[in-house]
Amino acid sequence: MIPLPALVQQQNNSASPNGVASKPTKKVFYIMSTASLLRAPAFPLVVHDPFFSYWLPSENATAAFPCHWTGTSARWDGEVRIDGTPYIFLGRGISVTAARLKNSKIEVYPTRTILTYETAEIRMRITYLTPALPHDLEVMSRPATYITAEVESLDGKPHRAEVAFYYSGTACVDRIYDLVNWGRTSHPDCDLCYFTAARPHMLETCGDDQRIDWGSFYIAVPYKYNAVTRFVNEQPAMRAFTADGFFPAADRNDHPKQAYRSGDTPTFMVCRALECSAERGDEYTHILAYDDIRALEYMECKVKAAWHKYEPDFNTMLSKVAADYDRVRALAEDYDATFMADAAKVGGEKYAALCAISFRQAIGAHKLAYTREGKLLFFSKENFSNGCIATVDVTYPSAPLFLLTNPALLRGMVEPLLDYAAGPAWKFDFAPHDLGTYPIANGQVYGGGEESEERQMPVEECGNLLLLAAMLDQYDDGDPMVDKFLDTVLKQWASYLLEFGFDPADQLCTDDFAGKLAHNVNLSAKAILALGAYAKLLASRGRSADAAPYRKAAEEWAKRWVVEAADGDHTRLTFDNPGTWSQKYNLIWDRLLGLGLFPAEVTQKEAAWYRKKLNTYGLPLDSRRTYTKLDWTVWCATLTGDRSDFDAIMEPTYRWIDATPKRVPLGDWNETVTADHIKFQARSVVGGVFITMLADPELCAKYRKLLK
Repeated sequence: MIPLPALVQQQNNSASPNGVASKPTKKVFYIMSTASLLRAPAFPLVVHDPFFSYWLPSENATAAFPCHWTGTSARWDGEVRIDGTPYIFLGRGISVTAARLKNSKIEVYPTRTILTYETAEIRMRITYLTPALPHDLEVMSRPATYITAEVESLDGKPHRAEVAFYYSGTACVDRIYDLVNWGRTSHPDCDLCYFTAARPHMLETCGDDQRIDWGSFYIAVPYKYNAVTRFVNEQPAMRAFTADGFFPAADRNDHPKQAYRSGDTPTFMVCRALECSAERGDEYTHILAYDDIRALEYMECKVKAAWHKYEPDFNTMLSKVAADYDRVRALAEDYDATFMADAAKVGGEKYAALCAISFRQAIGAHKLAYTREGKLLFFSKENFSNGCIATVDVTYPSAPLFLLTNPALLRGMVEPLLDYAAGPAWKFDFAPHDLGTYPIANGQVYGGGEESEERQMPVEECGNLLLLAAMLDQYDDGDPMVDKFLDTVLKQWASYLLEFGFDPADQLCTDDFAGKLAHNVNLSAKAILALGAYAKLLASRGRSADAAPYRKAAEEWAKRWVVEAADGDHTRLTFDNPGTWSQKYNLIWDRLLGLGLFPAEVTQKEAAWYRKKLNTYGLPLDSRRTYTKLDWTVWCATLTGDRSDFDAIMEPTYRWIDATPKRVPLGDWNETVTADHIKFQARSVVGGVFITMLADPELCAKYRKLLK
C-alpha cells in the first residue's frame, strides 16, 4: 500500500506528459433557485441512451447505490477524506465504517445534476454534466458524462479533501454476476481505463428489462489533474483508503471476474487531493464514457452510434470530449439557466423544475445513430412498457421537446417509420405501431406484428403519423420528408380515417393498458384533427383542390363531434355512454397547428370540468378508473392557454411527484387517489411536458435561432 501523496508522484499513468499538474483556482459556484421546488423520484447522473443510463434513487446520496434505470445496482461509491477524516458521500459504502456525509441538497437542471455537501470546514459539490444539447448534435452524440468534484473553504482556513470515486464493471454486462475484463489503454490526453464484458453478445438479443452486454465502459481522467487511478478489489481497497488514505501499489489483474461478487468485486478507483483556502477553491474532473461499437440493428443492418459521423475513432472522440470541457461546461450552464427561466415564464417555477427532471430522461430514452447512407435515426425504447423500439404512440407524446429544440430529432423518429410502412413488409392499409424490440428494429412486433390485424391500433397510429408529419412541416419550415410521402402512405392513412375515423370500432388506442374501447370520443378527435392536418399539408403546397375533401370532412365531423360527444358541461368517454368523461388531450393540436376545427368553448368547458374532477395526486385519465398519465395531464392543462387552468390542473401532479414512494426515473402512469406509481419509468413520453413551452410562439422562435 502507498499513501496518496507518494502515489501522486509515482503514478506514471496519471502524470501529465509534460509534468504539469492542474492548479487550484478560485471557484464561483453556479446556483439557481428553481431546482429544489420538486423532489425528483430519481436523479439523473449519467443518462445517454437506454443502455447507458444511471440514476440516484434517493435524495440522500448515501442511502442507495446509483443504479441503471431498470433498477440494477451500479455499485458506484464516493468517498472523501477531509483533513484525514473519512466520509462516504455517494453510494452505500457498505465495505467501510466511515461516517456518512449527507448531501444538503440536489439540484437538477436540463443538462446537470449537482450534489452539494457541507461540513463546518468545507463545501463540496459533485456535478454530473451530460451535455444533452439538442441544437448541437455533435456534442449531444458523444457518449460521455463529466463528473467534477469542487471544494471551497467555509471557515477561511486551508483544508485538504481527498476525493475518491469507485466504479464497478456492471455497466458493461446485462447481469451483475456476468464476467468482466478490465485494463488500461494508451491515450494522448487521458489516463484511460475500461471494463468490458468477457463474453459479449453484440446485438444478439432484445428485450425490456435488459442491459448492454457488449462494448466497453470507460473511465477517463485527464492527465493535467495528476490524479491517482487503480483497479482494485472493492472491500480491502476501500477499507485501506478509509483507514489511512492508502492505495494498492499496483492494479488488480486477475480477470475475468464477476462484475459483482460480495468480497471480491473488481473496482476502478480514481482519487485526487484537492486543496482549498479562504482565497481559492480546487476541482478535478473525470469522464465516464461508453463505446458500444454497434448501436442498433436497423432493417437487418448493424449501425453505429452518431458520434462516428464526427470522429474517426473512440480515442479521437474522447480527446475532443476532454479538450472541450471548459467550452461545453459554459454552454451547458448558459443553456440550463436560459431554459429554466423560459420554462418558469410560461408555467411557473414548479413547471420549470418538472422540465428539468424530464429533459435528460426524454432524450436518454432514445439512441442517436446514423445509417451507412447518412440517415439520422433517433429511436426510442418503451422502457418498462414492452421494450418496443420506435413506437409511434410513444413518439407522438414525446414530440413537443424535439419540435421545440431540434425538429431533426423528431424526423429521425418519424421518417424510418414512413419508410417501413411504404415498403413490402408492411401490408396493411393503416399505420404501423413500432419497428421491433430494442435494440433490434427490423419490423413491427406489437400485437399481430406484420401478420394479422389482431391487437393493432389502426386509427391511433394513422392519426399520430399524420399529425406528426404536420408538426414537422410547421415547426421545420416545410419538411422535405413530407413531400416524399404525401401522396403515398400519408394519403393512404388519410383515406383510412375518412372511412373508419369518426366513430372508431372496438380497438386499442395509445392507452392500451385500459383495454379496447369502441366509439372512443378522444380517438375520434384525433382522427378529425389528422384529416385537418393532411388537408393543411396539401393546401400549403398549393393543392387546394386536393385538400378540399379532407378539410370538408374534418369540418363536418368536428361539428358532429361537438353535438354527439356532448354530455352537459363536458364531453363523454364514448359516444354511446352518457355520464362518462375522459381527458381530451388530442385537442391541443387544433390550437398548436392552427387548424381551427373546434370552437374555443369546447376546450374551455373541458378545462372547467377537469378542474372539478381533480384528485389529490392528479387528474384521472377518464371516468373508469382513478389512474392517470403524466404527459396527457400536461397537455390537458395547456388546452386553453389560460394560466389559471394550467396551474390548477398541474398542482396535484406536482404533489404526486413530491410524494410518490417509488424511487425510479420519472413515471408516467400513476394513481391519483394515492401517490402510487403503477408502471412505466424512464420513458421518452415525458418529452410531452414541454408542450407548454412549445405553445409559446416566442420561445419556439428563440430555440429555432439556436439551430441557425
